Order: sequence, then structure tokens, then C-alpha cells
Amino acid sequence: MRIGIIHYKVGDTDGVSLEIDKWKIVLEELGHRVFLAGGYLGTVNGTLIEEMFHHTQTAFRLYKQSFIELEPGRESEYRNQLYTSANRIEDRLKEFVESNRIDLLVVENIWSVAANPAVAIATFNVVKSCGIACISHNHDFYWERTEGVCLTCSTALEFADKFLPPHDPGIQHTVINSIAQREFLLRKGIESAVIPNVFDFDAPPWVKDQYNQDLRQQIGLKENDVVILQATRVVSRKGIELAVDFVKALGAESRRKVLSDKGLYNGLSFDEDSRIVFVLAGYRHDDTSGAYVSRINRKIEKEGIDAIFISDVIDARRSEIHGAKKYSLWDSYVIADFVTYPSLWEGWGNQLLEAIRAKLPFLLFEYPVYEADIASADFKVVSLGDQLSGRDSLGLATVSPELIEKAADEALVQLYDPEVRFNVVNHNFEQAQHYYNMEALKRYVSHLLESAIQRKPGSDT
Repeated sequence: MRIGIIHYKVGDTDGVSLEIDKWKIVLEELGHRVFLAGGYLGTVNGTLIEEMFHHTQTAFRLYKQSFIELEPGRESEYRNQLYTSANRIEDRLKEFVESNRIDLLVVENIWSVAANPAVAIATFNVVKSCGIACISHNHDFYWERTEGVCLTCSTALEFADKFLPPHDPGIQHTVINSIAQREFLLRKGIESAVIPNVFDFDAPPWVKDQYNQDLRQQIGLKENDVVILQATRVVSRKGIELAVDFVKALGAESRRKVLSDKGLYNGLSFDEDSRIVFVLAGYRHDDTSGAYVSRINRKIEKEGIDAIFISDVIDARRSEIHGAKKYSLWDSYVIADFVTYPSLWEGWGNQLLEAIRAKLPFLLFEYPVYEADIASADFKVVSLGDQLSGRDSLGLATVSPELIEKAADEALVQLYDPEVRFNVVNHNFEQAQHYYNMEALKRYVSHLLESAIQRKPGSDT
């Protein structure tokens, strides 16, 4: 078949873009042709439909007016803007479907998170008018936002009921965890299939090579500096403040002395000039107000840890423009010694699999989906537990100091003891390779395609 995959953006380092890459690989291995479209194309080839991007003034305004606040007396204006924008996107999207002779459309998160509300309307109209088979791949639902939402008026209520997601038997819905599956059925009365995130654990390992060998130097680090990597986007639900507390504890003088006495797991010395550096590789522009980034920066300054934001040199794929190097997200794992993943909420958890794929130990806050769907895989993690203790003066999440200290002690061993580290990372790799490999995704997708075709308007079922 000729299959289209659409999202607000493709070819970037966010979780949805990374999953699109995997689905594209699997679909092509199954013999299908895949065409991508989005409001931003990043590092991939596809059809650019700028109005689909979720970081435009129109998208910001419509999202706010739908889910946060609508000024009194502005509903008519809001409704007109919503449907006018949808009509404009619909024309462009229909052209993409028709010009590429799309047989089946995979809709990524558009009918669930609604970051650009007009795209949800446009996409449904195109699916219905073109009569094509459709899979809705729902990663995050608007009601899951940790900062909360409030449908602002009757138009917003109507929009959410009709399009988030659509009540249509011709659409095959998928979600990425069992909690979302249950909530989706409860709220909308819609059945869905659970498709967990996966990774290619059979591909060659990420290693230092000719291209990335200078990455540490480029960001101002020495070989015997310890890199604590946070590879996620910088948004509030990622709980990055907990990683700051952890890095501060790890850098305590008593723990530095242990590293100095024992040396690092890789045979390098740790001397008085060695640094323990918190490296944030994910981009910051999804924090639309900038408030969370500002608070994280203030906490970093307050706690006095070494931290570097490197998203300006990181992209989904390697590239070089006018002599300036861009490294891939995977290159950031090559220079890392330890990964932090203290998310308060995740639909599934790409960076968890990435850390395991890179054979790196990691810190984890046991978010609800991890406990419900992933913990049974028996990964060895440095845990911060599953309960917050409160909020600090900046409004940032905290866990008990005892948990932070315990986590720092466990991580310390994995930074100096090569045998302990080897056992941890190889156990995790074997477990993930068994439960979350690309062959599993291929099986899931094959069944989905069959179901979606059977549901297609005009089919025999």
C-alpha cells in the first residue's frame, strides 16, 4: 500500500518523531511505500504543510482558547478562526493524500493531544472525504496534561467531543499504554489496541567514531569529566528538577573522593579537576511560556551544579551546514556515563529504551505507566520511588532527601565498578531486546493494517 504518516512535525528528536521513524522502517520492511507530511520536516524528506505546525501564533492561540482560557464574548471569533484554519489545512492535506495516492493514513497524536486544534478537524474531514483507511496513533491525550486543561466554551466542548478523537467505526485507534486504553474507553467509549514503544536492539551499537569523537571537546568537556545526560525535551512533566537534586548529591565531596580513590568504570582517573556535568540534550521550545526553563535554570544556579544545554548542536540526524556540525541525539548517549529519566508522567518512555540501547545505567522516577506496563520487564534501575514529597519554593517537584542520597550512592557504584555496571546494563539490554524489539512492532503493525483495511469505508465488514 501507499501509506501516509502525518504529525505536527517529523524528523525531530521528540518522542513522536522518533516513533514515526520506527513505524516507517517497519512499514517499508513489510513492502509498503511511506509518505510523510508535517508542519516541520526536520531532517527527513516529506511534504511540508506549514499550517500544521504546532508552534505558530495561530496554533498557540487556538490551543489556549480551547483548553485554557477564552475571554468573555470571544467565542464566535474563536470558532471562526478554528474552522477557517481547519479549512486551509484541509485543502493542503487533501492535496498530499491525492497527489501521493494514499491508501491508508496514520494519524500521529493529532486526534489526542490537539496541540494544534485545527489540524484535528482538517484531518478528519480529509479521511472522510477521501474514503481512505485510517489508523489513529494516540501517544498523549489532552486530558493527561500535568498542568491541567479546561474546555472553555460550548465550541470547545463540541470540538473535543467530535474530534478528540473522532467517534467513527472506520478509524482503528491505538494507544501506547494500558492506562490510556482504560481511560480512553471510559471517557469516549472507544476501544483501542495498545502498541508499546520499541527500539532496534539488533542494530550496531552507538560508539565513538570519526564524526562524534570531538563532541565532548565541542561542548567544553574533558574525557575524564563525568557526563550525566538528560536527553528529553525540557518541559515540566519530565521532572528535570529531580535530576538536578541527584546531580548535586552525586557531586558531594565524599562521593568525589570515592571516585578519586577508585577511578572511573572505564579505566580513566577522576582527579580534582574532573567535573560532574549535567548535560541537557533535548530542545526547549516546547516550553512555550519559558517558565519551566527559567525555573530549571534558577534551580541549577541555586544548587551550584555544572550544567550545559547542548540542543543547539543536537538534531535527529547528523548534518553539517556552513561548516557547523550537528550531532545526532544518539551521539549524546555516546559521550554519556549515566542517564537521568525522572519523568513525572510519560505516555510510554522513549528515553528509557534509548538509555538501555546505549548500555547506560539510569535514574528513574517510577511514573504511573512505568509501574503499570513496564516494571514487569524487571529492569535494574536507580529509583527515586513513585511518590513526590511536595514542591519547593520555585514550584518544582521534590522527593525525599533520603531517596536522593540513596540514588546517588547506587549510581556512584555504577560509575566506578565496571563489573556491577556491566551486569546492570547487559541485563537491561537483554530484557528490552526480548520485550521491546522491532520484530514485535512489525507483528503489531501487520495486525493493525489488516484491521484498518477491514474498517475502511466501503469494505465488506
